[in-house]
Amino acid sequence: GRGLVQFGPEGARIVIQSQPFISVIMPVYNGTGFLHKSLGALFASSFKSFEVIVVDDCSTDDSPDIAKQKGARVLTTGRNSGPGAARNLAAKSATGEILLFVDADVVVKADTLEKVAAQFTANSDVSALFGSYDDEPYEPNFLSQYKNLQHHFVHQTANSEASTFWAGLGAIRRDIFIAMGGFDCELFRVPSIEDIELGARLRAAGHRILLDKEIQATHLKKWEIVSLIRTDVFSRALPWSKLILTSKGLINDMNLKTNDRLSAGAVALLLVIIPFVFWRPSLILLIVALLLLVAFLNRPILQFFARKRGLIFAAFTFPWLLFYFFYSGTTFIFCWFWYALPQNLGLKARSEINEN
Repeated sequence: GRGLVQFGPEGARIVIQSQPFISVIMPVYNGTGFLHKSLGALFASSFKSFEVIVVDDCSTDDSPDIAKQKGARVLTTGRNSGPGAARNLAAKSATGEILLFVDADVVVKADTLEKVAAQFTANSDVSALFGSYDDEPYEPNFLSQYKNLQHHFVHQTANSEASTFWAGLGAIRRDIFIAMGGFDCELFRVPSIEDIELGARLRAAGHRILLDKEIQATHLKKWEIVSLIRTDVFSRALPWSKLILTSKGLINDMNLKTNDRLSAGAVALLLVIIPFVFWRPSLILLIVALLLLVAFLNRPILQFFARKRGLIFAAFTFPWLLFYFFYSGTTFIFCWFWYALPQNLGLKARSEINEN
């Protein structure tokens, strides 16, 4: 832990604890099914100089009581206002030099806080950092395994010098967070890309962000078809596409790498060609070629799936990857026509598409 060093009688070394080095901030809304595990893991950390602030976003279950029983300091937003506002609220009363954001359904490792503290202590030029989910998703159903392993792969193969930020397991120096105005909780009132947008502002201001691939945690979320599509399209793809179109453009990192863009283009061409097969059966050969192209472009993640869960699992992920590139590409095109094209033509900008 941290503290002031003094010398008592006969030169005895006494460490008087001061404020914690890390303030762990956890927003929660109806997290009864997660908090016992997530908070239990935090308080079992090998690093001891930390406090835990749970911000209850007007839950209708006993989340606040569980958090208090586990030893966390509990704040309330007063009205359901989303995780961005909840994190901002906690940051104002946090006493640590480092703010570590952890989602309520994320279970850290025993040494997670220790690794976070070590990075900030050793690298004074690092303003923020984040980690990833591990490769052992908690829920056993196919979609939960697929989605969480995909997240793990994307983060583990991304650049360590990051161009974005992730608040599921991400940390930032408190003074910098306050100076940057925190998360934009007006633009993002529901869970969305408030962390990505903060990362874009940090990089634009010249701050250094690290992706530490050794910092990992287990995700407890159970993904279902409806929740996956709703989250990926409306909470991720739509606002992220708009952010790309209104900022300096695409980055060649994370899930925006060149191969990902080529895959989205191949899937789009595939969908254009399919209706014409009835008139030109020979186009089936082109369809097969495009499918093979997508498989080739995505061979690293398919090989990763096969290593982790076997060939059959990897084969079942391929249609979902096609679907992923379909809705991601379609959403980006929609945003370009809806937002960017009118501006490029000198027309009045359309209304905000991310007013949640």
